[in-house]
Amino acid sequence: MNYNWYDFIGNVGVFLILLSYLLLQINKIKNNSLFYNLTNGLGAALILVSLYFEFNLSAFIIESFWLAFSLIGIVKYFKSQKQRG
Repeated sequence: MNYNWYDFIGNVGVFLILLSYLLLQINKIKNNSLFYNLTNGLGAALILVSLYFEFNLSAFIIESFWLAFSLIGIVKYFKSQKQRG
């Protein structure tokens, strides 16, 4: 097995997603926090980078939706901050 730079990038993405989920489960962050949504979104984006080089349709679908949902969370976060004034 060859381990390329894009494999490393994908593994960093996996780590970010797992870290954010762990912190959520142990009540260190909230599911509507900017940190949670950013780490999930960045993690998904990094996995998508690795999938560009070693494509897998199932992984591409889940990570695309993971990124989209994270972007929705980020937009909601900034809208709520704007409303608080």
